Amino acid sequence: MKTALILGASGLIGKHLTQKLLASNHYEKVKVIVRKPLSLIHPKLEQIVMDFDNLDASKVLADDIFCCLGTTMKQAGSKDAFYKVDFTYPLNFAKAGLANGSKQFLFVSSMGADAKSMVYYSRVKGEIEKALSNLGYPTLITLRPSMLVGERENPRIGEKIGNVVMNFFAPLIPNDYKVIAGEKVAKAMLELAQRNIKNKNIFESGSLQKF
Repeated sequence: MKTALILGASGLIGKHLTQKLLASNHYEKVKVIVRKPLSLIHPKLEQIVMDFDNLDASKVLADDIFCCLGTTMKQAGSKDAFYKVDFTYPLNFAKAGLANGSKQFLFVSSMGADAKSMVYYSRVKGEIEKALSNLGYPTLITLRPSMLVGERENPRIGEKIGNVVMNFFAPLIPNDYKVIAGEKVAKAMLELAQRNIKNKNIFESGSLQKF
């Protein structure tokens, strides 16, 4: 039986993923690294409270690491703060996990991720994808969901408006661009982790809709 570790367990995808991993027979222990404790108790759950700016690499120890970290420019407040959450933290945790023997790193990126993009958000997502791909994980699975739907602790007004518009035009929108539920992405992460996939693999939003 394996151990799973989740980063971003308090977010839209992370909350669903945590519940699914705890219910899964594939993992005997589920670790979450958080800034403050979750209001969740489960015999399989181990909560590790950590200052992300002072990473304790020795605690990033699991067979499979699931990274759901991410923010927005509005929530972050600056480009530097956004970069830290969407690039620096994921990369530092990934490095620590690999050094400690982790075999799989599953990462939630974004549709349109491109290190050469003129859009800062998409460029940072592309840069972290590239940095992670250079680490040498036996298995690196990148998920690129489109606009997410689901209940967030801090609702994003832009997402709500976008969801209404995209749902209205859903029949005309290609699968890769249709809105996708955060729970659906979480389900895809769990199932992909069990497929014994090797090397680097990217799953666009349209393929995630099938889970």
